[in-house]
Amino acid sequence: MSEATTLRVLSGLPAEPAPLSESTLIVIDAQNTYTQGVMELEGVAAALDETAALLDRARSAGIPIIHIQHDAGEGSPYDVRAEIGAIVDQVSPRGDEPVIVKNFPNAFVQTDLDSRLREAGATPNLVLAGFMTHMCVNSTARGAFSLGYAPTVVAAATATRALPGADGGEQVSASALQSASLAAIADMFGIVVPDTKSIPDSREVVR
Repeated sequence: MSEATTLRVLSGLPAEPAPLSESTLIVIDAQNTYTQGVMELEGVAAALDETAALLDRARSAGIPIIHIQHDAGEGSPYDVRAEIGAIVDQVSPRGDEPVIVKNFPNAFVQTDLDSRLREAGATPNLVLAGFMTHMCVNSTARGAFSLGYAPTVVAAATATRALPGADGGEQVSASALQSASLAAIADMFGIVVPDTKSIPDSREVVR
């Protein structure tokens, strides 16, 4: 068997992230529901710390920041009218940072995210952080790629949870699902970097 490679490599797509100064940060579903109860994610506290650090860098760089918030209706774990569906205080919007409410895993579906980005003259470069890695982060990265954007996912600013195995099989651990989800994104749809420090501030060579 030949050594594993990615479709990005075979297609000649970029392997390194664009500078933060030439990107838009999108924070996906950093909501309270993922910090407690049945939807609590493995490693969520560390992921929120990393997201907060990423937000600090983005704000200092003066780049556009967009927050995404999922709404599944009243009484759900994603009820944006209730505390459970609110954005975590640690990474909540500041100033005029917009919040786009979505109803599907892909943040581009039936929202004005694409039109906002294009009307603002944003570059194609998007930096993605948030939850859950296998669901809304993965779906939004794929959606962005299909629309011509170039997403970069910050692995340490994402997290997920264990899932039941298909057809009653063995449970898939959160760590296994995290690794597989990031690998699936990196295969074609986006660049995956380990942490915030891996994204350069500008086009200067990082030493």
